[in-house]
Amino acid sequence: MKYNKVILFLLLWGGFFTLSAQDIMTAERYLSIVGERYGTIRDYEARIGIRSGNSTMIGTLSHLAPSFLRIDFSDPQDQVIVFNGEMLTIYLPEYRAALNQSISSAGRRAGPSGGASLATSQGLALLRRNYVPAFVTGPEPVPLESGSGERVVKIRLTRRSVSEGFREILLDINPETYLIRRIEGRTIADSVVRFDFTNVSTNQGIPEQRFVYDSPASANMYNDFLFRDAD
Repeated sequence: MKYNKVILFLLLWGGFFTLSAQDIMTAERYLSIVGERYGTIRDYEARIGIRSGNSTMIGTLSHLAPSFLRIDFSDPQDQVIVFNGEMLTIYLPEYRAALNQSISSAGRRAGPSGGASLATSQGLALLRRNYVPAFVTGPEPVPLESGSGERVVKIRLTRRSVSEGFREILLDINPETYLIRRIEGRTIADSVVRFDFTNVSTNQGIPEQRFVYDSPASANMYNDFLFRDAD
């Protein structure tokens, strides 16, 4: 009789354990859910802040799936980054310079705009393939930063290969919308680049025409500016 009770207990415990294991949220699964969320987004617009060292840039980001991206900066004023799926253009008003790079010439390594392009369905797919995710403190939301009332889920991504530009990436994710609030990347040189996304509006019907950009006639043109040293 006592063995029957032991067996029954093991069966019940085993069933409970199986159910609990299925309910465990891993960082890999959470990142997959975030990727699925971005997969439902045809376009979005957001306020973006970019900080690198003591330098800060602020602008409006527009994205149209799968790979159209544009940032119109208010600081530095009139600076523009545009990627139309084939051509990357960066206009630097301070130097009256327009930098143009064909994606076929630079290869996919160029990317449309560094870390900002990670906040897309394609960018998240690359992260899951090239980085190992882990929760910083667990799947429960925590303050965005010390003293902040904004709460996020924090995931740390560690590169699988030394060929990746960022040695480590920290994602802060809104637990209600599953949208990325902040991306912080640590480069090989141990410098930190941070991208903040606020006031995000999704599926607004952004047209492709927004990603058509003509540099000012007074701008000096520099073509194929990426990877010149490697050629």
